[in-house]
Amino acid sequence: MAKLNVNGAVREFDAEGDTPLLWVLREQLGLTGTKYGCGIAACGSCTVHLDGVPTRSCVRPVSTVGPEEKIVTIEGLSRDGSHPLQKAWVALDVPQCGYCQSGMLMAAAALLKAKPNPTDADIDDAMSNICRCGTYNRVRAGIKAAVQGSTRSAGLAIQHADGSVT
Repeated sequence: MAKLNVNGAVREFDAEGDTPLLWVLREQLGLTGTKYGCGIAACGSCTVHLDGVPTRSCVRPVSTVGPEEKIVTIEGLSRDGSHPLQKAWVALDVPQCGYCQSGMLMAAAALLKAKPNPTDADIDDAMSNICRCGTYNRVRAGIKAAVQGSTRSAGLAIQHADGSVT
C-alpha cells in the first residue's frame, strides 16, 4: 500500500506507479469532484493543487507524488462551500453545465493565493482551463467578486427572491 496526503489526511491506496493521480483520487479514494476531461492535460478539468501549485492530475503518475507532498482537491477547498470563490460562483451562476468548474475553481484559487488582487491579464494567463459552455466572462467576474467579497464589485448585481441585492 502506498500513501498520499490528500485534503489534510494521509490516505492509503493500491495502484500501479504509472496510474494517473486523477484515477487514484477518483477510483481509489472516492474523491470524484476532480473530473476527467481530455487525458492530455489540455482542458484542466482534472486540476488539483500539489503543494499549492495547480497540477493537471490526468497526466501526473501517482508514483511521482510522495506522501509528504500535500494534495488539495475541490473537496478540500472548503468542506462547506464557504471559500470566497465558491460563494462567488454560486452568487453569479458561473457554471453552465458545470463539468469544468471544479478545475476552474482550483486554478482560480491558486491564482488568488499567488496574486490576491489579479489584473485581467493575470486572470487570462492563469485560467488556461477550457470551458465548452464558454462561461469565461462569468469566471472572470467570479474571481473579481471573490477578491472584493461582493458580486456587485464584479459589475454584476444579483437580485435575490427576498428582494435583496448583492
